[in-house]
Amino acid sequence: MELIDYDKNALQQIHDWKNPQRGFLAKSFELISKPLNSAGELVLSTPVVGEAIQSSVQGLVGVCNDAALWSVRPEAIFEEFRNDGHIHINHYADIETLRLEDIDKTVGWLAAKYKGIALAEGAGTGMMGIAGITIDIPTLITLNLRAIGEYATYYGFDITRQEERLFAFNILGLSSASSTMAKNVAMAQLVKISQQVAKKVVWEELEKQVFVKIIKQIANSLGVRLTKAKLAQTIPIAGAAVGGSYNAYFTSNVCDAAYHLYRERFLAMKYDPSVIDITVKPADGFLPSDGDPVFE
Repeated sequence: MELIDYDKNALQQIHDWKNPQRGFLAKSFELISKPLNSAGELVLSTPVVGEAIQSSVQGLVGVCNDAALWSVRPEAIFEEFRNDGHIHINHYADIETLRLEDIDKTVGWLAAKYKGIALAEGAGTGMMGIAGITIDIPTLITLNLRAIGEYATYYGFDITRQEERLFAFNILGLSSASSTMAKNVAMAQLVKISQQVAKKVVWEELEKQVFVKIIKQIANSLGVRLTKAKLAQTIPIAGAAVGGSYNAYFTSNVCDAAYHLYRERFLAMKYDPSVIDITVKPADGFLPSDGDPVFE
């Protein structure tokens, strides 16, 4: 099947997103973030912050383990499609019959909704200082997993499936990564899952203990990364501003990643797995090693 113009343009947008030009702002952010990251390392060693991280991680493990906390109602999304004139949409498989352009129109301003919620939630907990971090981080991850779940469903992927949950967790890993190496590790996992699903490879369920281990690694990584990023909100005056703006920034990264990656996967299912832009070599397995930079 030959690609239509809309889909060609979409693949170019996805390629550009995966291969960004490092402009002035990106370089400036790296320069600013290095001293902040070093300061964060020092604060992380204090007992109070250590306890905050432990509480955050425990909360994250619970969130990631309980899919019911962040699942979406697929029927509500199918109904949206029907309301937009696509009356035959009743199941995930029906979505593959649509054009990408049709799906994009129904998705609409989904990212704006989640960024607004994240901004308000972060501002409220940011005023609470370190105590607010233990509430804020699990809440932020729940919100973003729901956002990912919505994007997945719109583009025809069932978020309750094990491979889709792994895909969602790796979107969080990609969006929270501060180094190129960490981003590449997360992207390698995302490419592996994308290719397997697009090629209709029979998915072999991971053993429960392996899946739980992956979840715990991701929760630990996110707990440390997000705590370090949000330590500035422990300053009373800056708390609400930093808490709210960081939550919106992180949610924006998550929504951008979900939007581009699920659109690419939809096109890979519709046309051919070869449309997937391979920026890094696909991962060999689903369980990263302990020294893996995505779990730094």
